[in-house]
Amino acid sequence: MSTTPQTATLSFSDGSPSVELPIYEGAIGPDVIDIRKLYGQTGKFTFDPGFMSTAACNSTITYIDGDKGELLYRGYPIEQLAEKCDFLEVAYLLLKGELPTAEQKDEFVNEKVIRHTMVHEQMKQFFNGFRRDAHPMAVLVAAVGAMSAFYHDSTDITDAKSREVSAIRLIAKLPTLVAMAYKYSVGQPFMYPKNDLSYTGNFLRMMFAVPAEEYVVNPVLERALDRIFILHADHEQNASTSTVRLAGSSGTNPFAAIAAGVACLWGPAHGGANEAALKMLEEIGHVDNVPAFIEKVKDKNSDVRLMGFGHRVYKNYDPRAKLMRETCYEVLNELGLQEDPLFKLAMELERIALNDDYFVSRKLYPNVDFYSGIVQRALGIPTDLFTGIFALARTVGWIAQWNEMIADPEQKIGRPRQLYVGSPKRDVPDVSSR
Repeated sequence: MSTTPQTATLSFSDGSPSVELPIYEGAIGPDVIDIRKLYGQTGKFTFDPGFMSTAACNSTITYIDGDKGELLYRGYPIEQLAEKCDFLEVAYLLLKGELPTAEQKDEFVNEKVIRHTMVHEQMKQFFNGFRRDAHPMAVLVAAVGAMSAFYHDSTDITDAKSREVSAIRLIAKLPTLVAMAYKYSVGQPFMYPKNDLSYTGNFLRMMFAVPAEEYVVNPVLERALDRIFILHADHEQNASTSTVRLAGSSGTNPFAAIAAGVACLWGPAHGGANEAALKMLEEIGHVDNVPAFIEKVKDKNSDVRLMGFGHRVYKNYDPRAKLMRETCYEVLNELGLQEDPLFKLAMELERIALNDDYFVSRKLYPNVDFYSGIVQRALGIPTDLFTGIFALARTVGWIAQWNEMIADPEQKIGRPRQLYVGSPKRDVPDVSSR
């Protein structure tokens, strides 16, 4: 972050002295006005619900240009990464800042991540404490948080080696925990990881293999799920990432901070969006019902919403949606589901929305959630585990962001201010006169 020669002048209509505020220039994107000394100089602070106009940190990890529909990991376009890299290469990039060489990739994948995918055997007993019908995300929040009890030897955040060990443990063991949550919910035995499989292939096997027969990983499905992981690995300062940073700013251990991120992601407005989009398609039911559904969406008096379209940040076509659309075709073709009614319905909904002035003028383009639910459904992943898949992928980004926060000398414990609108100071009356 560098200071530009310009400053912003803040003036007040009540006659208070004006204040000069420095302006900082990012590598790309809009400039920011530094208001850190505003309260000390004026006794006033800003009001920004939802942090729509507030930068809470410096970051070198991810950049989004919503107007252009651009997403960069460490400067690399997401389209190129999804085409040329696998998930663990992207994980290395997010963590280290650069793509790995062949030697670095081999060490990171085979010596660090793949060989640490097993979880402590006592964690199997931990799972037995849940009801069989517990939501997988409830199980996952608890299991991730509980890792600090099983791996407390790597919770010293002041030690760089401990931070690295915790990062590898989280990345390596999240697929195992997600698969365990699924297996527990369907009453099947847990499947141990295998070191001769890829990160994503291993996860597919742990999810869908049973001891009674051999399981062969389908490379098309493996690549499709790997792409889902890449597209969801990080997304700048969203709600769950901000939660991880806020929790981490207190000095809590990394397992607790990531568990906080998982809990935030569970919210339907965040990680549950692809589940909501799939539910919407199922409720529409048939291609013939799309025109009537579109009219309901346009009706101001209707509570019907078009799920999977539009994005708080993107005001153009979500670049991840283009890649997920291609992946959707690949998966359905591989599985012989080209005539899948939900996919045909989705295509028709997309066609109408992209050519209707109502949606075009509002920049309601399909986002990644519109297609990812269909892909995961085709892969056999149950709807209530969609957010678990999201958490698995996003853990890499959360760790990168947490590491960056820990290393930032300007970082302080998060403490947003408030605009108090309650009762002014008053005395407590005796109980007889209340």
